[in-house]
Amino acid sequence: MTEQPLQEQIAHRWYTRPVLFVADITRALRFYIDLLGFEKAWHEGDGAGKVCQVHRGECEIILCEDADRKDRGRLFLSLTKDGIAQLRDEIAERSIPSRKSWWGYDVIQIDDPDGNELLFPYSE
Repeated sequence: MTEQPLQEQIAHRWYTRPVLFVADITRALRFYIDLLGFEKAWHEGDGAGKVCQVHRGECEIILCEDADRKDRGRLFLSLTKDGIAQLRDEIAERSIPSRKSWWGYDVIQIDDPDGNELLFPYSE
């Protein structure tokens, strides 16, 4: 099997953005922006629509208002050791509800207002 040139590897790299369903887009935006420090990248309908995207660093999430959807998402977000330390500081400073959880290894779990789970793996 021959190795593809780097340029071809980059051209074929997959790009993902998870979609999390929320009951109230305004409430979700307050949580992700005001509490978790995300920024809004775009919002359909000049800010009045039911779909938008938030990002923090390279983490991009699409939020979609659909009060009838009851399913929840689970995202794994990998941070460096310094990133986890910063997250812990932010959790303390902003009183972000979180808990230690287990998903095959220790994680910090933060649930958004709609029950979507953000899991940050860490080691002590």
